[in-house]
Amino acid sequence: MTRHLRWVAAIMALALVAAACGSSDSDGTSATDAPTTEAPAETTAPETDETSAPATEPAEAADPLKIGMILVGPQDDRGWSQAHFEGGKYIEEQLGAELIVIDSVNPADRPDTSVEQVVDDMVAQGAQLIFATSDDMKDGILAAAAAHPDVPMIWSSGDSAWQDGESYADLANLGNIMGKMEFGKMIAGCAAALKSETGSIGYVGPLINDETRRLVNSAYLGANYCWNEYKGAPSELDFEVNWIGFWFAIPGVTLDPTQVTNEFLDGGADVIISGIDTTEGIVRTGQRAEAGENVWAVPYDFEGACDEAPDICLGVPYFNWGPSYLEIAQAVADGSFESTWQWLEPNWDDITDNSSTAIGFIEGDGLGDAAGDLNAFISGLADGSINLFSGPLNFQDGSVFLAGGEEATEQQIWYTTQLLEGVTGASSSE
Repeated sequence: MTRHLRWVAAIMALALVAAACGSSDSDGTSATDAPTTEAPAETTAPETDETSAPATEPAEAADPLKIGMILVGPQDDRGWSQAHFEGGKYIEEQLGAELIVIDSVNPADRPDTSVEQVVDDMVAQGAQLIFATSDDMKDGILAAAAAHPDVPMIWSSGDSAWQDGESYADLANLGNIMGKMEFGKMIAGCAAALKSETGSIGYVGPLINDETRRLVNSAYLGANYCWNEYKGAPSELDFEVNWIGFWFAIPGVTLDPTQVTNEFLDGGADVIISGIDTTEGIVRTGQRAEAGENVWAVPYDFEGACDEAPDICLGVPYFNWGPSYLEIAQAVADGSFESTWQWLEPNWDDITDNSSTAIGFIEGDGLGDAAGDLNAFISGLADGSINLFSGPLNFQDGSVFLAGGEEATEQQIWYTTQLLEGVTGASSSE
């Protein structure tokens, strides 16, 4: 696997370049002029699902708040970027704000512009708040925040505002928001184990970093718990991750996630869990199910991802950025913005309430009779009776992650250095 990931270091050395331009589209999304290069055609904004209850009445203001949003992938990718895009649209609907969106901000699609240039252009257009929505945008958004100290910014998934974190940056205008998808992945892993007949689960991973390692570990812990507690461990659980090398496929650079899915299914896996931004895992699994195979899938990121193959979807853990993004926008509008680090849990009273929860899980049609056990598992996570990040747990190399009876701290989970013992796959790209 290592040889497939050597390109990552080179990509990161490009200074996380990105940005592009386009014209206003039919749903009110604006775009900027490209700073230095001719951009690919803008994607058409998707229709939004009316699933979020109003959090506030639209603000009545002569000059609406103008918000910039930088997406790493297409705004209609049915995954990570679309989830952020929907969060931005939620602000528009609830606050009467104006949204400027630049999508596909990544080294493959936008090789001649930097995140700093995108921010400069948005600020020149009057943006009063900017969301940078990818871990890959770290260097660019840190530089941009320093260059525009009077413009509040949010780096989603980052830790620059975490005073107890390892990468704290003293920037009063840059905050962080991330949902505790660890819970969503535990639920995904449990659903996979409950449905599996072969005891073999394949995880299609993106690139390797602390975030992606901790999410793989979470899925494994959920799968292992439910395989043992609810199915009685009829055989040894086989849980394997294969990393494609980036958040989504780049032809000629990353592994092909469709082929990775095929290899898992050919090798005996009957459930595919996706950890990438796009939907190849569930699409390919659905195609093979239509051909007569008894296989299932758990997509990722976006609440509508099960629609790609509803009959074989066990459910989808998804990010719901709207409520937290709206709270930030309201703070900017009333002048009370503060730089904070937020790692947000689901609303355990209702993890499908999109007016309140940061992390949701929607059960899929394929779950069937396993729904009862899955709901019992979710209830245990909610009331704290199930805590999977507690020892004894070892890393892949046999070193101790958590001693017996020890519960993991936020730092231990966030800065995950290895995959856990029991997971097959690379812990690093070296």
